Amino acid sequence: MHTADRPPRLPQPCGDMSAGIIAALRGDAGTGVPAPADGDPWDRDAQLSLHTCYGLHYRGFEDVDPEWEWDPGLLGLRAVLERRFLEWLRAETAGGADLDAELDQLLTVPEEDSGLSAFLRDQGLPWQAREYFVHRSILHHQEADPYAWLIPRLRGEAKAALVAVEFDEFGGGHGERIHQRLYADLLRGAGLNPTYLRYLDVVPTQMLAIVTMMSLFGLHRTLRGAGVGHFAAVEISSSPASKRMVDALERLEADPACVRFYREHVEADAVHEQLMRRGVIDDLLAQEPDLRESMVFGMQATTLLEDRFTEFVLGQWQAGSSSLLADVPEVGADGETLRSGTG
Repeated sequence: MHTADRPPRLPQPCGDMSAGIIAALRGDAGTGVPAPADGDPWDRDAQLSLHTCYGLHYRGFEDVDPEWEWDPGLLGLRAVLERRFLEWLRAETAGGADLDAELDQLLTVPEEDSGLSAFLRDQGLPWQAREYFVHRSILHHQEADPYAWLIPRLRGEAKAALVAVEFDEFGGGHGERIHQRLYADLLRGAGLNPTYLRYLDVVPTQMLAIVTMMSLFGLHRTLRGAGVGHFAAVEISSSPASKRMVDALERLEADPACVRFYREHVEADAVHEQLMRRGVIDDLLAQEPDLRESMVFGMQATTLLEDRFTEFVLGQWQAGSSSLLADVPEVGADGETLRSGTG
């Protein structure tokens, strides 16, 4: 098996809960898991614990018994962590059923561009662009995968429209155009390691939480409305942000593979926005109007976590500091280290 095709290694623990889960996964399934101790659902230990549990439903981990995926003890522990995370998300969001207001807010273009893509476009440095790529790698290595779990939970036009969006995300039937593959090409072009989840150990809580939220919404049928709301929020905001990233990377004279990834999203996601709003949301609400509040929650949770991520990274950069937990070496095409550091 090629190195890039292997399941990832287990992450480095960062607290008692993640240490206990990772230690358990090194043994045989069914041998017992740690008790769910009290803890902050927002801290990195809790988020890494959830991400590790969810990883078993994706490509698994190297040298980990695949039977752990459905181990009753681990699923019970995961349920406790999920409940705490959901309670925290609900407490931090406004809630309500005003879906039109949420959509209008997502579609509103601010008078002055803000956020990470605008910062990178206007004043970002090459090392900051590379850090951004590292952060987003743990999301784009799984791009569109969590939304595939929504497909069997939808029907009619909503199902057909969501599948149309997913078809594009997965390359329209062409392996070399799968967005996950395009992001691996981006990482390679930026002198970064394209291996699946290679940078999991260096991204902070703010990025981990976005990815765990995606899996949480995808894996639970009761959260299908939130999953649709999240997916719609991503597609609505993606096209303008991707255009800013294209401008940023062209200014920085980045490798063409880096520009290609974002250029692919400029036009595609503008179309996806309409498919999600008219095809998925409108039809699903006609079938199941009770999902309106769940959709609003999914949009609000997405905005909440993306805003926290942006605030953290910009704060670090404006202070002249790295936004990663450790330096990331630059690598050549052969995988050999060229130099260390982010600055």
